[in-house]
Amino acid sequence: MRRSMLFIPGNSPSLLMNADVLGADSIIFDLEDAVSPAEKDSARILVRNLLRRFDYDSCEVIVRINSVDTEFWTKDLDEIIPFHPDMIMPPKTNSEDDVRLVSQYIGTLEEKCGMKKNSVKLIPLIETAMGVENAYRIASADERVAAIFLGAEDLSADLRCKRTKEGTEILYSRQRLVVAARAACVDVYDTPFTDVNDDEGIRKDASFAKALGFTGKASISPRHIDAINEAFSPTQADIKYAHEVMNAIEQAALEGKGVVALRGKMIDAPVVARARQVIEMEKAIYGA
Repeated sequence: MRRSMLFIPGNSPSLLMNADVLGADSIIFDLEDAVSPAEKDSARILVRNLLRRFDYDSCEVIVRINSVDTEFWTKDLDEIIPFHPDMIMPPKTNSEDDVRLVSQYIGTLEEKCGMKKNSVKLIPLIETAMGVENAYRIASADERVAAIFLGAEDLSADLRCKRTKEGTEILYSRQRLVVAARAACVDVYDTPFTDVNDDEGIRKDASFAKALGFTGKASISPRHIDAINEAFSPTQADIKYAHEVMNAIEQAALEGKGVVALRGKMIDAPVVARARQVIEMEKAIYGA
């Protein structure tokens, strides 16, 4: 389960060491935007050493490397991959070629380290107009891709528009990524809400992202994690209805019925699929 993802600067030892107690389902150790060029080497070594010595069992570990148009990305992977991160996030992914380039390099390192093939997954960060237009190709480029992620700050700059809380300027991009991800059968994650002090704003933005079809949402602040987790978790009413659906399906099977109705509505395959998803999330959250 991956509802919330929290960015942690790769050059902040105290945050890195305590990242797994901040409530996020996934933590993103950032070697790119949060780290100045002069600190790239030290941040890379710091993250490597933490992955070597710390066990982040309570949440998934993602590492955002530097983009493939820099001199840093292969160095990032050389140091990080041997210590088994769950996912790598390549930024500024513009095309399927970018995905395949990173995937092939990771594959070489996996083989060198005696790791299982494709054990490290990819979550390409799409933050350019070209990337948005190529979203489906990126999402379906390689079996290592488990999800795609929208980065709205750089995207807004590329679109030459102002980034706003309302997000009207990125609505098309949000919808485009959701459709592309669902068509490619991978997850899709929404951009962070950047006003750390706006508690009502993050709740509205997270709820809107959920309504659009996003799997979850990233954050740059631990303060936003609870709101994101709440928005992307099933309500008690959702859970109750999901169990009613599955009970009705089971009862119909016992009685040999081919048509099933619940609360006056037909239960078809999409309803059953949604019920199963809700129950899986219930188990992940509550251990039910």
